[in-house]
Amino acid sequence: MKTKTHLNIFISVCVLFALTRLLAAATIVTFDAPGAGTGQFQGTLVAGITPAGVITGGYFDTNNVEHTYVRAPDGTFTSFDAPGAGTGQFQGTGPNGINPAGAITGNSSDPSYVFHGFVRAADGTITTFDAPGAGTGQFQGTIGFGINPAGVIAGNVVDPSHVFHGLVRDANGAITPFDAPGAGTGPFQGTFMVDAGPINPTGVIVGSVTDSNNVSHAYVRFADGTFTTFDVPGAGTGQFQGTVAYGINPAGAITGLYTDANNVNHGFVRAANGTSTTFDAPGAGTGPFQGTQPLTINPQGAIAGWYTDASNVNHSFVRAANGAITTFDAPGAGTGPFQGTQAFSGAINPVGAVAGSYIDSNNANHGFLRTP
Repeated sequence: MKTKTHLNIFISVCVLFALTRLLAAATIVTFDAPGAGTGQFQGTLVAGITPAGVITGGYFDTNNVEHTYVRAPDGTFTSFDAPGAGTGQFQGTGPNGINPAGAITGNSSDPSYVFHGFVRAADGTITTFDAPGAGTGQFQGTIGFGINPAGVIAGNVVDPSHVFHGLVRDANGAITPFDAPGAGTGPFQGTFMVDAGPINPTGVIVGSVTDSNNVSHAYVRFADGTFTTFDVPGAGTGQFQGTVAYGINPAGAITGLYTDANNVNHGFVRAANGTSTTFDAPGAGTGPFQGTQPLTINPQGAIAGWYTDASNVNHSFVRAANGAITTFDAPGAGTGPFQGTQAFSGAINPVGAVAGSYIDSNNANHGFLRTP
């Protein structure tokens, strides 16, 4: 009788554990912005998610023109275009970052393919801006990448020689361009940041410097304008190798990737004290241009990104602060080369909800929201 009782208790515990795991399982919802095209390289992309679950991103229509959307937590959409945005192929309005209040920054591409920065307030008011020194030729101009809770924007300036420079735009509209130490001065060299949360609430900015040899080095720019640069151990020193910082959280923890001497990507997280920890997602490939690509880090230290496997298929991951990595694929994601699931830019919020996009078997893009 005692053995039977123990067995019943054991079975009950197992059932309870299974139910707990089931209830705790993450859910993934997929979505498409109204008006998104369904052809190759068209569809819905994701740029960021707020603590309340508001998502912003861009979508390419059937004419390959980009527009910006805002997706409310109830699934309703609002779309908009920045004033002056072009309506030709690969022109339009692209968002890159959203802050907790719902202010969005990004850039438009005008009819001459010149970039102009914009900020859209939560009430829908849109302000465009151009940084001092921005070029006015094709693929030159001003790009807004990240916006913090105070409304300070970090971005890039592309000058008439196609050299990249950083910028800070304060909440009053004043713009300060900057160059990180060691930045090259040739075309497509200079000071970069990306659309994955490059500025934190205290105004600290992260990104990468491409030097005169086309090697990348990570930088940290503090609110007072001082810099620290760093390279993760194991980073390659050849062309297009090195260290790239993508995201920074309120505590100053930074995530990004380094490309080794074999052109394989690996993830890292760097604590505020400068200590770096490297990691690879389970299943990440070890061939050239494969590997692990972290993009964003939330206040709790959870990191979202994606990895490319040995067949060049993309899969998303979340790395918890304790180092545990969970991988996942959105329903409908393609399984061919350069298809799959990607957790893009600035897209993990404080409660661990991850927003991103996936590429289907027809190479069209769709959005997803994964809630823990």
